[in-house]
Amino acid sequence: MGPPAEEGFRGAVERSDGKRGVRDRLWVPSLVPGVSVPTRLRKWLLGGADPSVRFRVLTEILDRSRNDPAVVRARSEIGKVGWAARMLEEQHPEGQWDTAGTTDRELYVPKYIATNWRLIVLSDLGVPGTNRRVAKAIRLFVRKMGGPAGGLGGRGSEVCFTGNAVRMLVRFGRLDEPQLAPAIDWLVRNQKKDGGWHCFRSSTGTLDGWEAMAAFAVFPASLRSRAVDRSIERGAEFYLDRGLVREGPREYAPWLRLHYPVHYYYDYLVGLDFVTALGYGDDRRLRPALDRLEARRNADGTWNLDAVHPDSDDPEYRPKPPFYPIWLEPPGSPSRWITTTALRVLKQAGRL
Repeated sequence: MGPPAEEGFRGAVERSDGKRGVRDRLWVPSLVPGVSVPTRLRKWLLGGADPSVRFRVLTEILDRSRNDPAVVRARSEIGKVGWAARMLEEQHPEGQWDTAGTTDRELYVPKYIATNWRLIVLSDLGVPGTNRRVAKAIRLFVRKMGGPAGGLGGRGSEVCFTGNAVRMLVRFGRLDEPQLAPAIDWLVRNQKKDGGWHCFRSSTGTLDGWEAMAAFAVFPASLRSRAVDRSIERGAEFYLDRGLVREGPREYAPWLRLHYPVHYYYDYLVGLDFVTALGYGDDRRLRPALDRLEARRNADGTWNLDAVHPDSDDPEYRPKPPFYPIWLEPPGSPSRWITTTALRVLKQAGRL
């Protein structure tokens, strides 16, 4: 159904196919123009930060133009210095990371350092898909993971892998990738009747099957089909009706902690990010989750990176080895990446 047409909506806009629909509406938070970021916090976010963080803060939080000199400088540095640069330096000449070979399995394991996981993080960090090393890795990834038996819309598809792959390709700007459309179609077709998704065989969805919604959130609205629009509406209802965290007899503690990288794991900041990005920031069912996020804010305006994955309180859960946790910032400390994402959520929800 989607959120009601209240003051947060400003009419409907034409899609590229001339059709109109509820998900084509532009959601505009009801707040005074501009954002309020204290000077000390702004200096901490921008001063000495990784260029990927600086670029996000300048464009996503402070609304600087892409032509702003500080934005141009930050973008030009991504992949040349900092987190992304160090990751790119570890790539093998054939285009993969951390494995001797390039089979589809070797691109996926070991978790969470093989090529699949590296590409997801690099796309989040804003490395352009035209980067020579990234382009080589994408060609390898698509060749090995595509086709009738692959995970990009083929028999090997599952929402955890396929959703992440779609989001990664879109973030890299590879909208003309032939395997992208089949993968998106697969995500739509495999949505459960209750509006959710599941990475394993199940008749119902789980909040943990979030990757399709995150992929749809970064896909250009002007290119979405009616089927994708409807899938988004059903998915949003699935998450909103559960307050982003309600599943099972009790709250699941890892979903209430903040992480990055998230790989295929869920937490409530992950949910808040894609739900608000898709235009549901003023839905009253989000208020408890938004209140929880604001309550977790440190006195200096920052948020901590709480833990790294795999993070589980389930005694039955045992990640299949081999796996290696990775992180960009030390857990248990204020995180520029988490803080930027939290600020983006509050801005998208009209609370900043």
